[in-house]
Amino acid sequence: MNWAAICKDPTLENLPYKIETNRKGQIVMSPASNEHGIYQSLISSMLFNLKTGGIVISECSILTGDGVKVADVAWLSEQFFKKHRKKTPYQVAPELCVEIISPSNTVNEMLEKTDLYLAKGAKEVWILNAKGEIHFFDNSGKIKKSALFPNFPKKISY
Repeated sequence: MNWAAICKDPTLENLPYKIETNRKGQIVMSPASNEHGIYQSLISSMLFNLKTGGIVISECSILTGDGVKVADVAWLSEQFFKKHRKKTPYQVAPELCVEIISPSNTVNEMLEKTDLYLAKGAKEVWILNAKGEIHFFDNSGKIKKSALFPNFPKKISY
């Protein structure tokens, strides 16, 4: 099943799961908790307030070397958005992809997603762990802070 068909399938609407695909096009689902949603909202609003220009979106679908993955939050520059607009999934990753670890995720899964997003053109990938700590990555590996959003905190709490 391709991504467009998945998005149009009425039986897959309003699920309490995040849907992605693997490289074979098979649907992979992972449950999201309310805490996950809270962090997603907090990160989105903080990014919106820190950056002039660009677009912050949640649930950003990206075609990777291992199927369609969905970044929990993404920031797209105006240039990226003008070029790619409303394509679904994006064939390249936006500049920033953020993943929030859910109880069903492993650190290795998140590191694999980091590599997939960077390979598709992301400038940075952030991983937020269960303690609210953010780990920043770029093509060189783990970095101390974001170059795109240098004032973004290393920990979020609510």
